[in-house]
Amino acid sequence: MPHATTRDDVRIYFEEAGQGTPIIFLHEFAADYTNWEPQIRYFSRGHRCITYSARGYTPSDVPEGEVYTYTHFYTDALAVLDHLGIDRAHLVGLSMGAYSSLQIGLNAPQRALSMTLAGVGSGSEIEHLDAWRRQCRANAEQFETLGSTEVAKVTREAPSRIPFLVKDPRGHADFYAALARHDARGSARTMRGFQGGRPSIYTMTDAIRGVATPALIICGDEDDPCVGPSLFLKKHLPAAGLAMFPKSGHVLNLEEPALFNETVERFVTLVEAGRWPARDPRSVAAQ
Repeated sequence: MPHATTRDDVRIYFEEAGQGTPIIFLHEFAADYTNWEPQIRYFSRGHRCITYSARGYTPSDVPEGEVYTYTHFYTDALAVLDHLGIDRAHLVGLSMGAYSSLQIGLNAPQRALSMTLAGVGSGSEIEHLDAWRRQCRANAEQFETLGSTEVAKVTREAPSRIPFLVKDPRGHADFYAALARHDARGSARTMRGFQGGRPSIYTMTDAIRGVATPALIICGDEDDPCVGPSLFLKKHLPAAGLAMFPKSGHVLNLEEPALFNETVERFVTLVEAGRWPARDPRSVAAQ
């Protein structure tokens, strides 16, 4: 099985398909490398596509200890690219993966051709940050005491997950059956370290304003926790565009695969053609 090794000796499982300019897909908390299959099949016709399972998600390693910070997660993506000899790639991330993509834009912008940030920013509201972190710790304890199967039953009924159920009951059932098979230890450690420990994007305004990487922000209009952060990133990322999917929740790449693929493909095509400019400062000054 193909693995990349991180700087702290964690093995990250990856798969790739296609040839051309690289695209790396970064999954959300409830997913793993398999959940990008509709995108791998589509984009590998013209691009070299890479998908991987984050640390804590089998068949990647599930290490012990305090090694699940947001820094570990975004540098793991870079370790996969390093292993494959890829200097720069388009980054396509959902939720947790979108946050990691943004961190690459902030900390290693030379590695990113572009950033697609889908379903980004939940848990960022400063006034609710302490409550969010308490909830993440409680969720981690649920994984440890109840196991992934029982936690999946609760997660699948979250408000931002319901649009997926309404549109595609079979896909929704398959997705959460896969979540029920996740390693409970890895999910608990990720929930506690990454989800409950990452900085709010609202605390990074000045740094975000300095990111010149072309960015596409995608948000479902029924994914309430991500609407505000998506608008915030659109306002402050210099070269950002925003796509709002109607009647859509959090699992955008599976909930609306055709629309997601079309939107990302148009973005990537414009970036590669040099036709995705930064926002004209005059339009900002006029506000």
